[in-house]
Amino acid sequence: MTAPGQRDWIEVVATVLLALAAVATAWSSYQAARWNGEQGKASGAVNKTRIEAARAAGLANAQTEVDVATFTQWIDAYARREPVLATFYFRRFRKEFKPAVNAWIATRPLRNPDAPLTPFAMPEYRPAARAEAARLDVHAEALSAQVRRDIQRSTNYVLGVVLFAVALFFAAMSTKLGAPSLRIAALVLGALVFLGAFVWIATSPVSFSV
Repeated sequence: MTAPGQRDWIEVVATVLLALAAVATAWSSYQAARWNGEQGKASGAVNKTRIEAARAAGLANAQTEVDVATFTQWIDAYARREPVLATFYFRRFRKEFKPAVNAWIATRPLRNPDAPLTPFAMPEYRPAARAEAARLDVHAEALSAQVRRDIQRSTNYVLGVVLFAVALFFAAMSTKLGAPSLRIAALVLGALVFLGAFVWIATSPVSFSV
């Protein structure tokens, strides 16, 4: 039989543990929902960035097709010794393409066997749209990593809810059991689970609504 004094302190400790575990459960539930929301926002940013990257890549491909077409016509006019037509096409090269063409011509491709086959192999050929597509792809990957982190953080807080619920269970059981040793064992076990979960959750990142 449990002595009155012993029962009193067990119930006091159990009550405190129940209160703390209830607050911690509510906090973990809130944080799980917040990080789930952060993950949703990051996912939206990933989708938007990937769409922009695809648009930039499409523009880069279209510009390259224009460059290839005008370069082919210019080479054809040059080979047929039509300087007026060759000049016509040369003047219509895009501004981004002309530096690569000039650098390619400077390699004397007709006489230099080591010259690049086309201006498109020159380092001067750097379409801005292609660079923008690459930048956006890198940014999308960084955002995807953020999504994964947010999902993990939300999952961690959900696990915290489960652990605090376990602490609540043992704290409640400590007030129901008859044998003193079982009451103390249940209370100690609940306290250990609570403390372990509390230390873990207390060191986890937090998110607040603004």
